[in-house]
Amino acid sequence: MRYPLTSLSNGARCQCGGARDDHGSVALGDYFSTAIVNRWVSAQHSSEYPTDAFGELQFAGASKRHSYYLRLSWDTQASMVYTLMTAHWGLSAPNLVVSIVGGEGRTKVKTWVREVLRQGLVKASQSTGAWILTAGLREGVGKCVGEAVRDHATAASSVSLNKVVALGIAPWGLVHNREQLVNPQGSFPAKYHVQNTSRDSCCLDNNYQAFLLVDDGSVERRQETGFRAKLEDYISHQRTGIWGSGSIDIPVLCMLISGEASKLERVDLSLKTSMPWLVLAGSGGLADFLSDVLENLSSAPTAQSSSEGDGEAGPSVDLKDRVAERFKKHFPSEAETEKLVERALSIYQNRDLITIYHGEQESPNEFDTVLLKALVGASKHRASVDDSPYNEELKLAVTWNRVDIAKSELFNGDIQWRYEDLEDSMTDALVNNKPQFVRLFTENGLNILDYLTYGRLENLYRSVADGTVLYHLLQRHLVERLGYAAPAPTLNLQDSTKGAAENVYSGRVTDISLFEVARVLELLMGDVCQPFYYEALGLEQISSKRRALRKVLRGDCVYREKRCLFPWASLFIWSVLQNRSEMSTFFWEMAGESVLSALSGCKILREMSKLEAEAETKLSMKELAQSSCYRSDESRSFTLLIRKSPGWGGTTCLQMGMGADARLFFSHDGVQSLMSQIWWGDMKRSTEVWKLLLAFFCPFLCYTNLIPFRKHNDPHQEDEGKPSDDGPGRDSDSLYGTTIFSFSDIKHM
Repeated sequence: MRYPLTSLSNGARCQCGGARDDHGSVALGDYFSTAIVNRWVSAQHSSEYPTDAFGELQFAGASKRHSYYLRLSWDTQASMVYTLMTAHWGLSAPNLVVSIVGGEGRTKVKTWVREVLRQGLVKASQSTGAWILTAGLREGVGKCVGEAVRDHATAASSVSLNKVVALGIAPWGLVHNREQLVNPQGSFPAKYHVQNTSRDSCCLDNNYQAFLLVDDGSVERRQETGFRAKLEDYISHQRTGIWGSGSIDIPVLCMLISGEASKLERVDLSLKTSMPWLVLAGSGGLADFLSDVLENLSSAPTAQSSSEGDGEAGPSVDLKDRVAERFKKHFPSEAETEKLVERALSIYQNRDLITIYHGEQESPNEFDTVLLKALVGASKHRASVDDSPYNEELKLAVTWNRVDIAKSELFNGDIQWRYEDLEDSMTDALVNNKPQFVRLFTENGLNILDYLTYGRLENLYRSVADGTVLYHLLQRHLVERLGYAAPAPTLNLQDSTKGAAENVYSGRVTDISLFEVARVLELLMGDVCQPFYYEALGLEQISSKRRALRKVLRGDCVYREKRCLFPWASLFIWSVLQNRSEMSTFFWEMAGESVLSALSGCKILREMSKLEAEAETKLSMKELAQSSCYRSDESRSFTLLIRKSPGWGGTTCLQMGMGADARLFFSHDGVQSLMSQIWWGDMKRSTEVWKLLLAFFCPFLCYTNLIPFRKHNDPHQEDEGKPSDDGPGRDSDSLYGTTIFSFSDIKHM
């Protein structure tokens, strides 16, 4: 680090803010001779070295939980930092990022601002799975956010609530006791003592999950804003959902609380990248100035700028004077007003991206709706003309899993939704396990027959999370397929990315295809039913697995654009394989063939339970199979038990029940009744036992009227099946409906 002196320091302090004695000999050397350095610039007067402060942080005496931390240069690439946080630190990718600007220093935070942060921001962030970005120091708004996150984390007992990630981005030179964090080999953990003893520095807050300590060579200065803005911009271009499978980019919202006049540059630069802002009017400082300008000067006209010759419209002279007047009113002690007023005028030109929030007048409980409307307003500003004006609002509601907002604001009957508007959001809801939205979309215009093609079904299986049983099964059969395509017998998944074979499905050769899905289902279902999806793949007539693989690899199967023949059953299988019980139940309701579908789910879960415990869901599937249909209609349930289903490979409920080893299913009254009816055949169940014994020893009596038989076309027989008020004295055959099944009936069905 170089050491340019200031005229006011008298040689004791560098322009970087550090003391002369803290600099090394290289920085103190006279390398400039008689040259005079009037201004210290980080890029010119500092040198970069590998970081010497990283790892985990433990706050001694304050918290048992460890926080991640990293000291990094101010010009570090945002992509590297984001990958570090999500891939190595294990922070969940956000569905929303709220970056709080202002409210720094030791000034007291107003009571209503504290309530907005506690009851509004943190509560809304918890329901959406958000990151909250502050300086992460034990002062001002950063301390209030840390306390609010801590309180909500303590009170939240439901696993359904998403965890809020509080991320501190602080200047390294402003952190008190920062020398405790230094260890070139990394600290796991570093012991950090919280004690504020200096007016020019501040301790880190122990309620934050991670810290990025930005170092530009300066000391006791706030110079992290540039890196923070770059990180916000990078995150705003990443996709939400599992592995970026969401339908929108991660929404990022900057929130201004109070703030000094110098923050005008920060606001202006973010607005030029179309970053939306939420300004808390009444919080003081810059927030009050901007709300005053945007609300009271909103009707001011714009005129042709006299100083510009390019024909661009600019602010009128009158508007500039009025802004300058208000600036002096809010910041009377500021010296360089001209540049700051120009910044304010530039902000005024992007006022569509700014939302003013009057926290003293509005309830903090509605803050999630305020966030949604602020982001939607900014999205509409950036959206193309062809897009539906409600598309972004819908995508945000899906991302945050707020079906209540979607029902009240978007699906209240006032909007005519097109299929194209719901398609992407439906995929987002499926992949990210949001069954309430799946149900909502299917009830409001999305036709599942048009939506689910075999290609889209493939993509759903490709979205399966790593480490699950289904993922490993798919990968096992993928390796098997790649083994036939590889020139060498020792091909593995990593080597296959270099392979010579091209993917026949216009993708990479290592992509999961419908063939792997069919092989997994064949493994789980066994010979209970015919293989799934072989007809779509064109393999129904091929018995040899080797020949089938070769045909798939040759690209003879053109199926991706075709509609799935049984969409609800296919989605039911997909959800059961991932143990998504609520979504599976919905698809089970829609698929039809309730008993067979439930038994199939039981069979799949039983096979997968040998690899991983899924006992609770398996029992619930059994309950669905056993009771629902029999309670509604006895005779129809008997028909369903022996009916061959084309959607389930030509199998019957009885065959599937045997394959699933569903003993509780066979012990159910409905199944036992069917088995008894099959045993009795056309004989009346009221036949006395002594008649049966007599006919057994004297077979010729069967040709007499000793044993009564029922006739299927007998009109009086139907009357026997109708309910009567005769109580126990009625014919017991009526208990089992009007249809009598025999072994020959089952054979021909």
